[in-house]
Amino acid sequence: MRLDEIQRAVVRCERCPELRAYTAKIARERKRAHRDCIYWGKPVPSFGDPRARVMIVGLAPGAHGSNRTGRPFTGDASGAFLYPALYRAGFASQPEATDRNDGLRLNDCLITAAVRCAPPQNKPTPQELRNCFPYLLEEFDALTRLRVVIGLGAIGFAAILRVLRERGFSFGPLPFAHGVELRATKGRRAITSIASYHPSRQNTNTGKLTVPMFDAIFDRANEILRKSP
Repeated sequence: MRLDEIQRAVVRCERCPELRAYTAKIARERKRAHRDCIYWGKPVPSFGDPRARVMIVGLAPGAHGSNRTGRPFTGDASGAFLYPALYRAGFASQPEATDRNDGLRLNDCLITAAVRCAPPQNKPTPQELRNCFPYLLEEFDALTRLRVVIGLGAIGFAAILRVLRERGFSFGPLPFAHGVELRATKGRRAITSIASYHPSRQNTNTGKLTVPMFDAIFDRANEILRKSP
């Protein structure tokens, strides 16, 4: 499938009725700070360059971030930390991400997630992860120039490793930690996976994830791209 076909399929998805009901409820009730906004309230498709060599995999949409705006990491604190880093690394056209019509473009980069609907307490169930996994596989297949996959948080990184296993790539065991790197191979093709702490407010406000730490992840991605054929 082409990337645009996958994105349309995601928006129409009904695989998790409980999540569709939850996101619709959030969209109806809204947060006081966003009372005047029209919430997206549906599964959130990937966003970025269809010829990307870098794919970023997050956890799931935020209830009042992506579930409101309809675009990954847009409209919440995590996105306010992520997009400036992408801009500094040359992957984003601007550092701000406010809504789907803000003019932001990604260059050589695509952002997606392990789960496409906002889950309660930001904790998807194992079944919800399984239901969404085929979309991640299809996106991986659609990005034929892919060289680097970045997992934001343990769940995003685990989803990447599962994709690589499903597609027959070889690699050794690797525990999750910020900055760990894995090179997976299949014949003459190689994919480098990089793990990062998630840019959630819990991590950034406590100093567990700092700006230099996050920038180092994307600097490393650029270094790998420069060395790739």
